[in-house]
Amino acid sequence: MEFFHIKRDIPFMSYGKLTTAISLATFVLAVAFLVMKGLNLGVEFTGGTVMELRYSKSVDLNQVREKVEGLNYGEAQVQSLGTTRDVMVRIPNIKTKTSAQLSNEVLNLLKTDRADVELRKVEFIGPSVGSELVSHGATAILLVCVGIIAYLAIRFEWRFAVSAVIANMHDVIIILGCFALFQWEFSLTVLAGILAVLGYSVNESVVVFDRIRENFRKPNLRGKTVPQVIDNAITATISRTLITHGSTECMVLSMLIFGGAALHGFAMALTIGIVFGIYSSVLVASPLLLMLGVTRENMVKPVRIKEEAVV
Repeated sequence: MEFFHIKRDIPFMSYGKLTTAISLATFVLAVAFLVMKGLNLGVEFTGGTVMELRYSKSVDLNQVREKVEGLNYGEAQVQSLGTTRDVMVRIPNIKTKTSAQLSNEVLNLLKTDRADVELRKVEFIGPSVGSELVSHGATAILLVCVGIIAYLAIRFEWRFAVSAVIANMHDVIIILGCFALFQWEFSLTVLAGILAVLGYSVNESVVVFDRIRENFRKPNLRGKTVPQVIDNAITATISRTLITHGSTECMVLSMLIFGGAALHGFAMALTIGIVFGIYSSVLVASPLLLMLGVTRENMVKPVRIKEEAVV
């Protein structure tokens, strides 16, 4: 399926220096935001109290949120648990109060407005659990990167593996930089979104890499330079790229707009990741291949002529 048919190859590689400079500047900015502002880690990472409440009838989340924020317990979060009657309240740790004290104060305050509120469950997340989650999350990202490198190195060549991983880490750092800049909460769902972006972005890189390898083997492209071969590969897949990413982005945007607070962080990470995933697959990974010196000989092994015995 193609929305449009491009007759001439678009010279993407002639803009390689410009796109690399833009990527580098964006990457440096993202790192600067991470260093200066840091991530606004959620209760799962910092520790805190999580309460599950149930009302007999529908409740206005904004009213509950205003009530809880009135206690000045820091960045408390109030979100729906699937229905308009079930509510989850997350409160950060306060040194002077226990988890039981915090949950009782919140419950008593909410009962002044709605006596039908019922406490279903209270969980305390300690700082040690949070630090474990941080280390497990970092390990998960590291293992995904190692898996991507191994897979691409076996399927293609080490230059493709290095290019794809740098492009993917470019996406991850930019997502983290956006979360640091706007101080959006970094929760477990955001971490899940980043891991999903890693898989999604490498899939797009593999599609382009496959076409590049195929082009190196085509007899009619044998006289073309490496940048021309890569331009042809990207142009041939551009229609598919726009259709695939466009439809995926529409789905993710609908999740971002209508998914509610529970899915907001996950959908936001995916929204940013898909946009930069398209950019990095085409305009970061491919120029990196050129910089690493990929040639036709790397992909097409010379045919060995069998020597026949002379009788």
